[in-house]
Amino acid sequence: MKLGLIGIGNMGQAIVKGYIEADPGVEKDIYAYHPDGEKAELFAAYLGLAGAFSNLEELMAKCDMLLLAVKPGKFGEILPQMAPYMTSDKVLVSVAAGITMGYMESFFAETPAVIRVMPNTPCLVGAGMSALCRNEKVSDEAFGEAMKLFGSVGNAWAVEEKLMDAVVGVSGSGPAYVYMFIEAMADGAVAQGMPRDMAYEFAAQTVLGAAAMVLETGEHPGTLKDKVCSPGGTTIEAVCVLEAAGFRSTVMDAVQAAAEKSEKMRK
Repeated sequence: MKLGLIGIGNMGQAIVKGYIEADPGVEKDIYAYHPDGEKAELFAAYLGLAGAFSNLEELMAKCDMLLLAVKPGKFGEILPQMAPYMTSDKVLVSVAAGITMGYMESFFAETPAVIRVMPNTPCLVGAGMSALCRNEKVSDEAFGEAMKLFGSVGNAWAVEEKLMDAVVGVSGSGPAYVYMFIEAMADGAVAQGMPRDMAYEFAAQTVLGAAAMVLETGEHPGTLKDKVCSPGGTTIEAVCVLEAAGFRSTVMDAVQAAAEKSEKMRK
């Protein structure tokens, strides 16, 4: 598979770098596009890619899978440029939030193979969570390649497109909730006399470790929580305070609010 990266911003760079680190040698089958040829060349040289183009037609002639990693507002500009060269043997992969497969398909005379992906910002450190869906034109082989690509920068799940708004609510927007939680935990520790830098590390590592426990043990989060809560101890005291403040219901409301906003933004 020859991969063409259209858009060399943070997300596009993170995905390609993660893919190369996970499978050294694949860089020889990756090409980059940017309308500024010098930027494209510098990026390709930085990662040792096979080549770079400032001409979209030339990139598309060279590649089988086209990773569209531009801002959602640019889709109406770039998809018409791609349409004349989008043959049936090519796959379009989008990482833009809120851009549906139907919207992308509408720019082409014949429905192309389209994969829609919702990654999140932890892809930048190889710890992302990506959801992928596809239309009927995408072969199992091509979808497998896309799953491998996004699995290289974290975890990847195949989902139905109707779940994409829920994905936005839980993993797309979710890092922001977690950053707020880490900040709040650290503030509490600082209030108890802990130095700020130490407090951030203690809070962040605690969240990281707890998340690893959920993923690696497969145990229900409630079960893991109960194992920390000794009868009459400090943790159950803190849990009571969180419950009284509506902690869980507030988080649930936040996830649903983000999902509903994602749905509204499409209309």
